[in-house]
Amino acid sequence: MPTTATLPDDWPALPDLSLALNRMGSFDWDLSTGLMHMDRTALEVFDLRPDEYDSRPESLTRRVPPAEAVRLDTLVTRALKSGSTSYGAYFRIRRRDGRLRWTHTQGRILRHDGDGDGDGRPHRIIGIVRDATPELSQSAERLGLDEERRRQTSVVEGTTAALAHARTVQDVIDALSDSHGMERLGSMGFIMGLVEAGRIHLVAEGPPGSFVPGTRYTRIDEEFPMSEVVRTLQPRFIDSREEFASRYPQLWSRIAWMDFSAAAYLPLIAQARPIGALGLLYQDKGRFSQEERNLLVALGSSIAQSLQRAMLLEQEHDLAEGLQQAMLPRRIPAVPGAEIAVRYRAARMGRDIGGDWYDVIPLPGGRVGTVIGDVQGHDTHAAAVMGQLRIVLRAYAAEGHSPATVMTRASVFLHELDTDRFATCTYVEADLSTGVLQIVRAGHIDPLLRDRHGDCRCLPVDGGMPLGLSAEFGRLEYPVTTVELDPGETLLLCTDGLVEQPGADLDDGVQVLTSLVRGGPGDLQKLADRLCEAGDEGGGDDDMALLLMRRRTTDAPQGGGRLQQHVAQNDPQALCSARHMIRAAARAWGAEERSDEIALVADELVTNALLHTDGPATVTIRVLTGPERRLRVDVEDRSSALPRRREAGETGLSGRGLMLVERLSDVWGVEPRGSGKCVWCEFAVA
Repeated sequence: MPTTATLPDDWPALPDLSLALNRMGSFDWDLSTGLMHMDRTALEVFDLRPDEYDSRPESLTRRVPPAEAVRLDTLVTRALKSGSTSYGAYFRIRRRDGRLRWTHTQGRILRHDGDGDGDGRPHRIIGIVRDATPELSQSAERLGLDEERRRQTSVVEGTTAALAHARTVQDVIDALSDSHGMERLGSMGFIMGLVEAGRIHLVAEGPPGSFVPGTRYTRIDEEFPMSEVVRTLQPRFIDSREEFASRYPQLWSRIAWMDFSAAAYLPLIAQARPIGALGLLYQDKGRFSQEERNLLVALGSSIAQSLQRAMLLEQEHDLAEGLQQAMLPRRIPAVPGAEIAVRYRAARMGRDIGGDWYDVIPLPGGRVGTVIGDVQGHDTHAAAVMGQLRIVLRAYAAEGHSPATVMTRASVFLHELDTDRFATCTYVEADLSTGVLQIVRAGHIDPLLRDRHGDCRCLPVDGGMPLGLSAEFGRLEYPVTTVELDPGETLLLCTDGLVEQPGADLDDGVQVLTSLVRGGPGDLQKLADRLCEAGDEGGGDDDMALLLMRRRTTDAPQGGGRLQQHVAQNDPQALCSARHMIRAAARAWGAEERSDEIALVADELVTNALLHTDGPATVTIRVLTGPERRLRVDVEDRSSALPRRREAGETGLSGRGLMLVERLSDVWGVEPRGSGKCVWCEFAVA
């Protein structure tokens, strides 16, 4: 009879024993708390003692190289988001002795019941981890190579995409040095140098705190790795610390304290010439495989092309900005009675340059002209037109023409230039002894006025067409708006680059600027800086010009003042501005007690000129110095007919004008002026 074999007492083996004998450990990962339990065998697979693991997955990072950790995290995240119920992956760990070992993990994803009260979200992963060294051999290596090739392709694509938007050298450095850039490159840090006049200028210093004094500028013939790759145009791959020390002892003595195990230095070559060099430092890395070397050489070529493009854009922008700056005033003259601050900011994108400008023009009689303008377009042609327009406008103003005439002549000049550009502009003629401002606006945005208490408001100014267009369409009339600037008040002129924001209405930008001025610092220079900073923060890409003028009284010019206003037919606003100008000038020049009389007489003379002639009138008020200080009002018109006194009668509505002039003024008279005449009157001033 056959005999029955005796079975062992421990047969069949328990699952834990079976897993342990085959070097397979288990884990249970609670996704809600983030804690992961690992049994003793699983910890042995990771070459960890129980006291070295605190149930947190982060504790495993000392054993998993960064590149492997990124790949594994990506795999698990994709499985969680895609609704999968399981995943599996091969990856490498680094043992205590530094050697790499293949490992395999398999996980089962538990989710809340999506058909019941649950939402289908993952809440737990239960799986195994095992030593895969015996089974992998060449098949696993091929699998790893396939994954490595996919990773390399992703690295090239990701780095190229990140560099595509770089427009400056700093943009290139930022794209490589951020967390994603370091993750793509797989390095702990990088060093970058640019070739400048036979030297290498270090522009990126590697890991934080790793800068080596004395290496900011190095000669190309020195025995440094970056110098060598620039000289030979060949990359250098250093597989160990010992190799680095033997090949570059001079540099090694300064960086031996750094924690890296390998390094790669790449020449950055564009158009067959070296423009710089790139150094990459690695932790937990041995020899560079041929695939890794090919990948880094390809990345070096892509980085070099982006770097050269960024350098060319910076050079073009610097050239354009230099041209613009050369056409702006080199200095702003000191203006008695006023504090002035000016700012210009070039467009930030590429070689964009605009026609924005400002100017401050000393005028006869202690007056001053201030200009802000913007020529259409963003190119060197706009800057060239701006330079010519600025010069002629300055010349017309310095000749003593009225503000309206200055603007009219400038428009005719621009129209006659061989250009299709137009320009917006605001011109202000200021008499700082009186505070009277005569403002002419040609299609430009309105100025702002900040009072001495810090409040700010928009200053509505009547305007005409932009310069060039008004001459083309025959609409050369530019109304003059007269306002009074009190001591301590500030006038703000700017171009639309300061108020235009992407996707926002211009009026909204003006309101934002008004609030910034209202809440800005009292110091004029600091206020100008703050407004420019706010413009940069707003993300606008247009260039910008800014002019601030604050009236002071401590050193305001006294005496010898002269103001003029052109009053056209059927222009009641100009007549109102003339009245305002005369009344303000009389108060400021010491004739406050007679300001009403002077304003009434001047108004009568201007009204007579408009009623009894077919053309406009020009009213001028000025101070006559001598033994007796006097204010003189001149009203010029184009008619040669002399005024005559008439009896008005008891019910007459006219005929009393010259009676008022004779009664209220100290002396008056008529002078011929070419084909016209000038009616004048004078008032003694204490």
